[in-house]
Amino acid sequence: MAGAASKEIDKSVLWGGKTSPLQVSYGKMMMWFFLVSDGLTFGGLLTALGFAKFANPVDTAGAWPMGEEVFTHIPFTHAPAPLIYVAFMTFILIVSSVTMVLAVEAGHRMDKKGVIKWLLWTVVGGLIFLGSQVWEWSTFIAGPDGDLTTWADNSTLAYNSYGPVLYADFFFFITGFHGFHVFTGVVFNGLVLRNVIRGVYHKRGHYEMVEKVGLYWHFVDLVWVFVFTFFYLV
Repeated sequence: MAGAASKEIDKSVLWGGKTSPLQVSYGKMMMWFFLVSDGLTFGGLLTALGFAKFANPVDTAGAWPMGEEVFTHIPFTHAPAPLIYVAFMTFILIVSSVTMVLAVEAGHRMDKKGVIKWLLWTVVGGLIFLGSQVWEWSTFIAGPDGDLTTWADNSTLAYNSYGPVLYADFFFFITGFHGFHVFTGVVFNGLVLRNVIRGVYHKRGHYEMVEKVGLYWHFVDLVWVFVFTFFYLV
């Protein structure tokens, strides 16, 4: 009886699913660890942003600016369009996430041409977003009237043309930190695209590297949804 109790159960019996959840490559696991830690960093930044907003309510002096009153510009036009261009940037990034999904799916089918096509569009979407962010930064720095008056109150250094200096601090740090992630993602995607064109992954018999950079790119897109919501909308 004791011998029967001590007998080990076959692992295939313990797990009745199609594939064990622990059968994941080392690269994917490390990517998930990195994304979790990076997500905590962004969570801390957005939490600090929330505290700063509550410390500067809209009905007090030096009120926290509202996004629709600050980001009203569109390139090549002076027509007021609150948050329209930021919404366009968000749309571009979401579409690039879709093209990344299609690139990964093509990789599962060993469709080299499909991977090249959809990964290239992902890189293009990332470049459009980065260019838009550069334009947004330059417009913000120029100030509401385009006269470089963002840092207007030099006597106290307490306010700029939009409100509390802390508002600009959070804007540059949070959007800049995210922009750095997008830039890194574009570089990684570009390097992987080059290897796809050269047939490196096709010779290996799998396109797992495309899937790993895809995880990073989806994370970057998801973080921007939170940045867009908590910085621009709330």
